[in-house]
Amino acid sequence: MSRPFKNRKICNPPMMNGFKPFGMPFCETGSINLQYDEYESLKLVNYQNLSQEIAAEKMEVSRPTFTRVYNNALKKVTKALVECLSIEIEGGNVEFEKDWYKCKKCFKLIEGIENHKKCNNCTTYNNNELTNLNQTK
Repeated sequence: MSRPFKNRKICNPPMMNGFKPFGMPFCETGSINLQYDEYESLKLVNYQNLSQEIAAEKMEVSRPTFTRVYNNALKKVTKALVECLSIEIEGGNVEFEKDWYKCKKCFKLIEGIENHKKCNNCTTYNNNELTNLNQTK
């Protein structure tokens, strides 16, 4: 029996659910699933310019595990760019540092249920219209 996956620590979820190729109807493109931990690895190394060693510490995984996650993410993003595939960001064995919610109507990210306030263009008033991202694995 194999060892269960250890949850990877994620600071916060991405603001978007994914990307699609510009100039292509969504129905004509396939898609690739980029998991939250893969997104986080790309963000830490390429956006925040952290070394893989420090990024692995932030995600609370070993350096070799981080490298595997990061390389998988690079392969998926590259395949999506070359083959004109959409990228959907969701799922994975992750644990957020805080509770995160997303409004089902305006898709705004909310850190903690107590911070939910109605935004300008949204009609969401109650907490039943929020998705708990910590439970969408």
